[in-house]
Amino acid sequence: MAYKLRPHQEKALTLMKSGSILNGGVGSGKTLTSLVFYKKHFPDKKLYVITTAKKRDTGDWEEEAEKVGVSINVVDSWNNIKNYIWVEDAFFIFDEQRAIGYRTWGKSFIKIAKRNKWILLTATPGDTWMDYMVVFIANGFYRNKTDFIDQHVEYDQWVKYPKIKRYHNEGKLARYRRYILIPMTFKRSTTRHRKMIKSKYDISKYDNVLKTRWNPFEDKPIENASEMLQCLRKIVATDEDRILNARFYMDVYDKLIIFYNYNYELDILVSIANQLEKEYWQWNGHAHEELPNTDKWLYFVQYTAGAEGWNCITTNVILFYSLNYSFKITEQAEGRIDRMNTEFTDLEYYFLTSNSDIDKSVYKAIKTKERFNESAWLKGRGISFQN
Repeated sequence: MAYKLRPHQEKALTLMKSGSILNGGVGSGKTLTSLVFYKKHFPDKKLYVITTAKKRDTGDWEEEAEKVGVSINVVDSWNNIKNYIWVEDAFFIFDEQRAIGYRTWGKSFIKIAKRNKWILLTATPGDTWMDYMVVFIANGFYRNKTDFIDQHVEYDQWVKYPKIKRYHNEGKLARYRRYILIPMTFKRSTTRHRKMIKSKYDISKYDNVLKTRWNPFEDKPIENASEMLQCLRKIVATDEDRILNARFYMDVYDKLIIFYNYNYELDILVSIANQLEKEYWQWNGHAHEELPNTDKWLYFVQYTAGAEGWNCITTNVILFYSLNYSFKITEQAEGRIDRMNTEFTDLEYYFLTSNSDIDKSVYKAIKTKERFNESAWLKGRGISFQN
């Protein structure tokens, strides 16, 4: 065979069963392990893989399946999951967990799980018990959402929108989680080095937005919390000092991946690349260009579009032009170069940031493995908007 499992993968195989969540960090080999599990236990069933659009389009799954000696009947994205709710007596691998929330994807996932054998792969399992609700229902632990809520969830009745006050009988929830969550822990050969690069910003302009609630980029009143934060982040991210810092790293490294959040940041990166006369490629909502294989390149990746579903072993450096609100997305982004088969030992991560309270608060959320909350941040500063 063209593959050899590592000890942490072999151990996971002994614990896996239909309905399991294979929880391995980025680069841990979840894909190969899941395919071996299918071949060992369910080779007589048709194989369906539900994954990200990028991994569907790049053929990563078919390449890994060839190593194991199995054929995949269908590889499709989570966007099309509802097309498979009528499939019966097959085996499904759900890649990069999206079955959170009782909406289209979650409900379709439950319907498929009731009719087939399946496993789910994720590098970042749920943060709250609500994140596990759909998977618990799919395993038959609860009849439906109402059953789960009735047994475990107490809502705060003194707020305008539904907010969970506390969970009940968490011991039961913990037992269910232990039963289905299969850890894939292993000692990495790589070391991650994170460096925060502080840039200056226009303090006067920043404070004026908070005080006047005026959008200086569109010359109009700020209407909501999201717009307020967008203005503050744009003031920080477009400062000439940050641009110069980005230019430095884009000039120094021959092969550099750069993550960004907003289109105006992409415009800045493209402008720098043109000034440096460096070739660049992109992965975002509009451009889907594969990672280059030339000697020198810049690869601009929008967080939401490209934080997962691909990997790179030809560079050991990532520049983060701005911070993302989500720890999970940041972890996924870092993992693009932290692979088991990389030739690098030391991985370099440069985060462009500032001393602004917005940057410091977003970084704090990432460090504590939480998601930054815009409304809560503004509320803590005595700023609110009427809906």
